[in-house]
Amino acid sequence: MTRDGHIRLLPVHVANKIAAGEVVERPAAALKELLENALDARARRIDVSVTAGGKKLVSVRDDGCGMNREDALMSLERQATSKIRDVDDIERIDTLGFRGEAIPSIAAVSRFTLVTRPQDAEEATRVKVNAGVVAEVSTCGAPPGTTVEVRDLFCNVPARLKFLRSFATEEEHVRATFVDHALAHPDVGFSLTLDGREAYRFAPNATLEERVADLFGADFAAALIPVGTPEGQGVHENDGPRVIVHGYVERPGSAYTTRHDQFIFVNGRPASAAIIARAVKDACPTRQADARPAMILFIDLPPADVDVNVHPAKREVRFRHPMDVKNAICDAFAAALAATPASASATIAEAPPPEPSTPRRLPDAMDILAPTSGDVNNPFLKQAPFQPTLPRATPAGTNASAGMDAPAEPAASAGTDASGGASSAQPATDAFGLQSPSGPWRFFNFLAQTASGYFLLETDAGVVTLNPIAAQERIIYEKLLKRDADGRAASQQLLLPETAQFSPVESARLKAFLPVLEAQGFALEEFGRDTWKIDAVPAVVAETGAAKLLASIVYDLTENGSRRGGNAWREELTARSLARSFAGAARKFTADGARKLVEDLARTSMPYVCPRGKPVMIFVSNRELERKFSR
Repeated sequence: MTRDGHIRLLPVHVANKIAAGEVVERPAAALKELLENALDARARRIDVSVTAGGKKLVSVRDDGCGMNREDALMSLERQATSKIRDVDDIERIDTLGFRGEAIPSIAAVSRFTLVTRPQDAEEATRVKVNAGVVAEVSTCGAPPGTTVEVRDLFCNVPARLKFLRSFATEEEHVRATFVDHALAHPDVGFSLTLDGREAYRFAPNATLEERVADLFGADFAAALIPVGTPEGQGVHENDGPRVIVHGYVERPGSAYTTRHDQFIFVNGRPASAAIIARAVKDACPTRQADARPAMILFIDLPPADVDVNVHPAKREVRFRHPMDVKNAICDAFAAALAATPASASATIAEAPPPEPSTPRRLPDAMDILAPTSGDVNNPFLKQAPFQPTLPRATPAGTNASAGMDAPAEPAASAGTDASGGASSAQPATDAFGLQSPSGPWRFFNFLAQTASGYFLLETDAGVVTLNPIAAQERIIYEKLLKRDADGRAASQQLLLPETAQFSPVESARLKAFLPVLEAQGFALEEFGRDTWKIDAVPAVVAETGAAKLLASIVYDLTENGSRRGGNAWREELTARSLARSFAGAARKFTADGARKLVEDLARTSMPYVCPRGKPVMIFVSNRELERKFSR
């Protein structure tokens, strides 16, 4: 590279490669541009074929208006477009593709073939381009419409080619792009073929509800409630533009509490904006662990009131009146949730807290968490005053302090008071009749479970506040990591197999983690497009609904499972997800159930933190209490 300080024009082929880097970053981006062109050509049928995740071939065939020879050659020129005539058109863009950069950018970095024929022409035009150089222009026979084949993407840009991911990863992005456009345009027929195998085929003239069921399954569609209507429900007009919000949102009381499918379309374009995310967060009911409800949301407004030219790939949009858009979303969601029957719309945020006077036992969960054998050498179980210090070997990524303060000096032994005399307070029975002569401390009394779900424990050394959900996560996590001689966890066969359907990206992630999940005790089998049959689950979590449990795990794998690593890391990730899914929301425990949970926690190798590194308990010593009360 030379730096002589002189300014010069870049050669055309260099400029095209640079432009291609902005528009076409991976095969899915090329597919997106070709799909947008096909939809703008008023196609009623679009067939997509992809090989090797798009690295070897991306082919899009449509039955749209097509082009004559002159237009076909002009489409390969930079800044050539049929969608903008003057500068005023930029202010009111109502098409998906408009820049006039996609076709020349793609052709500059691939072996590109364009075959097109107008509806009223007798013959088609074929144009072949090799890495930006036109190699052939000829006539041929072809049906009306346009077919584009992109082979060997980045064949002349090895620096960009090496940054592409594996075939499976690129295929995930291709599937996601295809689903976005198939969902946004249910009136158009789509098909997707991957490596010669048809993955999707959708009939034209479908309703949005039918397209959702075709993509994600009838169960998922049944978990949605309508939001507004395309005819105008959900309109917000307050001295601003007309904004129409319509689509579907996941029913608050549905089983899919961790689905993260959120499809947002602005004037038919898959897009995002910060104001939309804030509006959705404000409008949707609170859920456990900040889980995001699934939704398919369409926002329609005049083209002059939205700027789609913010990002080179048109991923983000900007609104002229953002607060009107936010208010329209909030109003539409409020109307939809208000119309939902109370029995179906009860949420964690709306559900009244359980009465403290009527504690209930976790259904059979404590029976699953049976004490393990071989704990005689565990110092945490010995008959000694509680010393809340961490073991020397702390697993990487955990919080070493776990929110506990070590006492400055050993506490007085049980049965004596601070002055050394006999104590009238014996480590015997609390208000619930709980006695623990062989528990994890010399003695502890279960005092209560707070309205927010935490345990309050009195020990011989101070007071402990314990999070039972985190405690269950730690217990389950360590049980899941135990293996038999064959390297598999204990499995429980289901009496009746269950099925679960996922989005294309989630299904591909599940397939990548299938060996690890099977080692954890699952028995899974593909049961149609993106649908999985569950025949068995890990025995330690057998009481949890299999489909709901698997949905939660797949959510975690999709959110956190892209990092490369060995099987040990994958096993830990799935075990953490299983433990979190099983622990669930806060529950009321009986005194016996609470005592058993604490004892099971004491038998784990790291009782101070949950598998995600968050504290399980917070300890305040008697000395610290006296200091704070100035005693």
